[in-house]
Amino acid sequence: MKRIIIMLLIACSAITTVSAEPTAAPQKKPESVIATLNAIINKFGNNSGQTYSVNRNPNTGIIESSIKIVPFRCLAIHDKNDFTQRNIALQNDQLLSSVSRNFQKDEPLSYQFQHIQPGSKQYFLLNVYTNNEDDNTALHIRTHDDQEMWMMCCKNPENPQLRDAYAVTWKLTDDKRYIEGTVYMITSLRPDVYEKNFESNKRMFKIVGRVDENIKDSLYNIYIAESREALYNLQDHEYVACVPVVNKRFEWQTELTKPCVGRLRCIFPDGSLCSAWIDLDFVPGETYNITVHNGYYDEDKDYERRVGRQSGKSLIKPNAVKVVDDVPAKYQKAKPVEDEFDKWRKSLNSQEELQFQIKGERIELDMKKLGERYEFIKAILDGSNSGYQMDVTFQEILKLNQDLESKWQDFFKFFKTKNMPKMGYAKAYKEIIEVYTGQLRELNDYYKKHGAMSKAARKVNTYVLKQNEKYMDEMEKCISE
Repeated sequence: MKRIIIMLLIACSAITTVSAEPTAAPQKKPESVIATLNAIINKFGNNSGQTYSVNRNPNTGIIESSIKIVPFRCLAIHDKNDFTQRNIALQNDQLLSSVSRNFQKDEPLSYQFQHIQPGSKQYFLLNVYTNNEDDNTALHIRTHDDQEMWMMCCKNPENPQLRDAYAVTWKLTDDKRYIEGTVYMITSLRPDVYEKNFESNKRMFKIVGRVDENIKDSLYNIYIAESREALYNLQDHEYVACVPVVNKRFEWQTELTKPCVGRLRCIFPDGSLCSAWIDLDFVPGETYNITVHNGYYDEDKDYERRVGRQSGKSLIKPNAVKVVDDVPAKYQKAKPVEDEFDKWRKSLNSQEELQFQIKGERIELDMKKLGERYEFIKAILDGSNSGYQMDVTFQEILKLNQDLESKWQDFFKFFKTKNMPKMGYAKAYKEIIEVYTGQLRELNDYYKKHGAMSKAARKVNTYVLKQNEKYMDEMEKCISE
């Protein structure tokens, strides 16, 4: 009985101790900073030049991200004999002086705080993350040595996964008469939350497939094992997923902690397993693209090199991608289109062949320029990280892609006038698709390293994706007809 009473007293004491612990105070908004920034906007802001956007959850109406960027300009010095100008300049100085006072006052509410004085060579970039990767962007807050900057980040009071960022920068104009600056009020996904999601994506392996019209009702079994030997010991029913084809597409993904091996095997509409299958390395952070036709398939030609680079060594020997048949070939990789194209080209006379070569050389020159631009992007990322330089380069990349499209269309007119067989077009489509898939890989690498895409980069990404889809559709039509 005495033991029971003692235990009850200990339990009561523990409960009292826990309940006495202070609870975390709710996040407060930095009201003084907000009031000061709004006062600057109201008094000096150029509302016609502002950037403003809001994204809300359609189900709850809660803000998921918002951007408000307002440039401003105010008088800095005055004519000593002009009493009115003197008063205006003094009032402007008092308002800007309140920035320092109120940012420091609200500093305890922030988890990140920064003040950069004019003359410092430290620039500042703020990444704006959302749940939609296409909406991610990078804002270059401080871009000049002579700017002063105040910035603070706080947890959003309504949603702790979001971050509220408040910043202001300004500098004197060259004639020293005016002050020009920008106010930033940003709500977005917290970087640490985004990084957690990003790390998860780095562990994700994906298979993305497209199929021809006549096999659109098929299914695909996915098998996984730690080694080639273990994979070959799996029974037909030991698959980890059975993926349906929807709208002539199928997609499957899984999170991996290390490279392993896997198998992709088709189930025909009658329920029978295809007599052939594809074995390949499953590598974290990689995507394997495949287009399946009736009797053969097209794949990402660069996949083997990429997985070799990332995994160090393919687990499937001697090749990273291997087609296995247990009966005479019924579903093998084939390239009938190349025979048609080569046969047609041999039929050209010397003048027509010269035209072909000139058109091809022009395209190769643009493709070389594209490669140089992407290399320059890498150099910028490894060096100054200048947002302006990157944006200009991406604008050049977009223009080069548009020029390439014009040259390709000119090539197709040449094909038509010279009566190239329909199947011959497929080879041209495949080569064009390789150009776009190569760019998509470059853009993906840029995104992984930079952590966001600027507006100029997103324009390139959107254009390249659309063009890739367009030519993949054209190739499918060409082959299925």
